[in-house]
Amino acid sequence: MNFFFIINGKKLKQTAIILIAAFFTAGILYIENISYQSVFSSKDGPKAIYKGEGNEKEIALTFDISWGDEKAIPILDVLKENGISGATFFLSASWAERHPQIVERITKDGHEIGSMGYSHEHSYTEMEPAKVRRDILQAQDAFRKLGVKNIQLLRPPNGSFNKEILQIANSLGFTIIHWSVDSHDWMSPGKDIIVDNVIKNLKGGDIILLHASDSAKQTKDALPDIIQHIKNEGYENKTVSQLITNAKANSSEIK
Repeated sequence: MNFFFIINGKKLKQTAIILIAAFFTAGILYIENISYQSVFSSKDGPKAIYKGEGNEKEIALTFDISWGDEKAIPILDVLKENGISGATFFLSASWAERHPQIVERITKDGHEIGSMGYSHEHSYTEMEPAKVRRDILQAQDAFRKLGVKNIQLLRPPNGSFNKEILQIANSLGFTIIHWSVDSHDWMSPGKDIIVDNVIKNLKGGDIILLHASDSAKQTKDALPDIIQHIKNEGYENKTVSQLITNAKANSSEIK
């Protein structure tokens, strides 16, 4: 049996225009959201949170630490000097084991601790599921021994995850936390650029990514200006847990 298709030139042209517009729009959306990397949720399943709901003038300062012993204390000093408590520090548990005094200082100053797993050697997306689960549980055990209990926030190494990592984290009682504002401080682009990266489009509900590892050579100097802007604009810093409590998670669905 033969099939014949009659193509209307005018309709074909209209269809082509629609398709081009669709691809163009998709490209814009991709560029706008690329800084969020892989922020996903599965339909009616676990979610990765990158932003609070934004109804209140609240933001969350977050700091990642996976190596080094020189930058964390100066950053904690700046936060204290500027009246900021309730930041959230995501720690590699192997780092935390080597720096129990800094872990104690973080909690003593009123900050929240989240997990970045144990070893921080590989992205979870590059590891077998069983090894990911083992790394998360090993970290939890290490934090308990340091007196840090009931950690429920997880930021995977390098911020990389997928649907399978979401499900593993959820099964172990963790919520994956990404970010909506990236300071790029680890690149040491200059104090003023770090400040601008944070404040230029700051909105209520934003989760701000900063670092307190030794790669964060300019973070301490940028922090006072960031904090001053936050205060001048009427924002209040909250822990991530406080920011997302009773808030709708902003996420994108995994297809």
